[in-house]
Amino acid sequence: QVQLVESGGGLVQAGGSLRLSCAASGTIFSLNNMDWHRQAPGKQRELVATITSGGKTNYADSVKGRFTISRDNAKNTVYLQMNSLKPEDTAVYYCTAHITPLPDSGMYIYWGQGTQVTVSS
Repeated sequence: QVQLVESGGGLVQAGGSLRLSCAASGTIFSLNNMDWHRQAPGKQRELVATITSGGKTNYADSVKGRFTISRDNAKNTVYLQMNSLKPEDTAVYYCTAHITPLPDSGMYIYWGQGTQVTVSS
């Protein structure tokens, strides 16, 4: 079994910063891409940032220059540093991990439980 545990959400004023963490644990043969998504009330879920196992990153236009995704492969952990936060960044943030649990298994996408980020104006 694989589990993703997120932390770091909270309430912050506009212009402030937060750092989200997401740690993967359990049966993990290979940990590939890791991502952050978000879903605001009444809106569709949005892919915010992606990082490959080699460290290549990609960002949604809405967060470029403000958010930074990184990972610690030794800890199976992905981070999202969020700076210059805006009220429109308010959402539940979810991490995902593309994991091959066993050498002879396929790759699956696992989701974290979500963490609330609220940015006040």
